[in-house]
Amino acid sequence: QVQLVESGGGLVQAGGSLRLSCAASGRTFSTYDMGWFRQAPGKEREFVASISWNGSNTYYADSVKERFTISRDNAKNTVYLQMNSLKPEDTAVYYCGARPRYISTRATMTSISNFGSWGQGTQVTVSS
Repeated sequence: QVQLVESGGGLVQAGGSLRLSCAASGRTFSTYDMGWFRQAPGKEREFVASISWNGSNTYYADSVKERFTISRDNAKNTVYLQMNSLKPEDTAVYYCGARPRYISTRATMTSISNFGSWGQGTQVTVSS
């Protein structure tokens, strides 16, 4: 099983940018599809973006499309989330999750129930 550690969160003004990182332990990172999810206070955890094990397929929530970019570096066992044009409604704790690589479709790659091995999360706060 892979262990995940998120970093890169912080406080930023609306319109600003942040880059989140998720470092994975183990030698099998490339056998996992990866995803970013977020949870705002009083709300359920929701899908943000995901990327297949080799980076060939990426998926985004409509709310972040054109603003966020997910990428991965299998040599560094790390997945990234570049967040631009941040809005106050992006404020949340951001988590990365992993799932053993499988058929990559939007349905399977956006469902939180397919991901696990959650990290501790990193707080992103966007001020207006």
